[in-house]
Amino acid sequence: MRPSAASREQARLEALQGYRILDTEAEQAYDDITLLAAQLCDVPIALISLVDAERQWFKSRVGVDVEETSRDVSFCAHAILSDETLVVRDAREDDRFQDNPLVCSEPNIVFYAGVPLRTPEGARIGTLCVIDHRPRELSPTQLQALEALARQVVLQLELKRVSDQLAGALERIDVMEELIPICSYCKGIRNDEGYWGTVEAFIKSHANVEFSHGVCEACMAKHFPEVPPLP
Repeated sequence: MRPSAASREQARLEALQGYRILDTEAEQAYDDITLLAAQLCDVPIALISLVDAERQWFKSRVGVDVEETSRDVSFCAHAILSDETLVVRDAREDDRFQDNPLVCSEPNIVFYAGVPLRTPEGARIGTLCVIDHRPRELSPTQLQALEALARQVVLQLELKRVSDQLAGALERIDVMEELIPICSYCKGIRNDEGYWGTVEAFIKSHANVEFSHGVCEACMAKHFPEVPPLP
C-alpha cells in the first residue's frame, strides 16, 4: 500500500525536525553555498529554504532581508512536490503564481528555479533556489551547478546530524564513567534526581539501549533445578 499524502508529509516534517536546524544562527558553510548559487546563476537572490508545517524558513539568504514567509505563498512549497528542479520563467504568466503577493509586491519574484533538498531517505525538506526580477532561463551548465550545490546543502545537514549524534554519545559515555550510586542489596541505581530505579532503566535513559531478558546457566541451576541444562 502506498503511503498517504498525510503520512508522507508527517515523515517529511520528522526528517526536517531531525536535523535540528530550524531557527539556528547563520553559518558560513551555508552562506558560501547561496553566494555561489547567486553568482553562478547571475541572479540577485539565492536562498536555502526549509519548508516547515506552516512556513518556509531561510537558513541562508542573499538579496532579501526577511528570515521566513508563510508556506501558503511559498514557491518552494511547490518545488518540494517533485524530485525535479522547478523552473518558473515568468511567474506573472504562470497560473500558480501570478496572484502571489511575493510576485505582486516585494521581493517581486519573476524568475524562480528551486532544487529540492532530498535527504538520503528521499524526504524533500526544502530547496536551494535562485530568484530574479525579470524573465530568464538557466543554461544546462547553470542548472547542473545549482543541483550540485543543493547536494552540498544536504551533505552539510547530514554532517551536522552525525556530529550531534557523536556529541550525544560522548556525553552519555561521560555519564557512564562517573561514579554511579548502586544499592548493595537490590542493585538498583540512583539517578540524578535522587530516585532509585533498575539498571536497565538507567542504561536505557543514557544510552538508548533496549534489553532482552534471559537467565544465565548459574541462575537456572540455582532457581530452576528441575530444568535440565542445555546441551
